[in-house]
Amino acid sequence: MLVVGAAVAAIVLMASGNDDDSPGDKPSASASSSPRPTLSLPTGLPSELPTKLPTRLPSQFPTDLPSEFPSGLESLIPSFASDEVPYYMLRTGDCFDTDGDRPGQAAKRSCGKPHDAEVVKIAELQGDYTTDAALKKAASDLCERTLDSKAADQPGGTVRGILVQYPDPAGYRLGIDSVACSLAADTQGTRKLTAPLT
Repeated sequence: MLVVGAAVAAIVLMASGNDDDSPGDKPSASASSSPRPTLSLPTGLPSELPTKLPTRLPSQFPTDLPSEFPSGLESLIPSFASDEVPYYMLRTGDCFDTDGDRPGQAAKRSCGKPHDAEVVKIAELQGDYTTDAALKKAASDLCERTLDSKAADQPGGTVRGILVQYPDPAGYRLGIDSVACSLAADTQGTRKLTAPLT
């Protein structure tokens, strides 16, 4: 606002003056004739600060809270009562069992005991994917080379399957972008790995 006022003042000074054409008679806008802003700060602070804080809490809390999560979210939430975790909480080298009735979940196991699979790589999806087919292809592409290489290093007959776990479109929209690339004893779950992968 001060800049606009200074520009208007300069224009007014240049426009007013004598009607004759002599250059020495016209006033000019100079730095000394333009208005200068002033700044004033309050000098006093409140003399008293509040001495009392609220001591009452609400007497009633809501009683109609849901007792269960909406369906479909169970695979996103870890079950701390057991060794089951969502697949995206697995790390490279973790061994686990799967459950066909609980996709997206993994029951962590010791790699020295029988288990379904071992995580070889954790990758991260990047890009815009809106369908399950697009997510599946992107996740498979992230895992393919690493899983093929690691499977070739295993003793014959040890590994007979791969497991690529990735988010569904709703999970991806929520920010879950991890892909777990794992080798399995087989794809049917009838055989088990009994030691860590080499």
